[in-house]
Amino acid sequence: MAQSFDPMDVLTQPLMANLATVTQDGAPRNAPMWFLWEDDAIWLLGSADASSVRRIEADPRCAVEIVQYDNPRGILLHLGLRGRATVRPMSPPLFRRLLHKYLGPEPQWNPWFIENVAKIDDPTGRLIRLAPTSTFTNNVSYFKSGPDLAWPPAPG
Repeated sequence: MAQSFDPMDVLTQPLMANLATVTQDGAPRNAPMWFLWEDDAIWLLGSADASSVRRIEADPRCAVEIVQYDNPRGILLHLGLRGRATVRPMSPPLFRRLLHKYLGPEPQWNPWFIENVAKIDDPTGRLIRLAPTSTFTNNVSYFKSGPDLAWPPAPG
């Protein structure tokens, strides 16, 4: 009874992405992250010493799950992306676009956060890039209303 939806309905929103990776001994790991969809790939933040970056470098197989859930409005959209990720050097312009998605226009950014946490120009910064080999959408927004009123409307 699941219905599909346009992945851009989720990818353009400032939601949390959950990056699933595996350790060298096969144990699963999950990390919530901000993301940017650009050039047919999802971009996630990291650093040279981040555990997610180290796991991707050792085994690039991964999955990213993003869920839009709004209980009062009855919206439940699940987007899954799967494939092999790569680790790229930091790109300050791309990082700024990602931050804009979550923080709004740059003049509104908290200077303390940018200097102490975001560190746009940090040479140890990395970006995880996943151009998915498979994409899964599942619109189960009918949990309150029934499938005829699911959001966004089913095609057809």
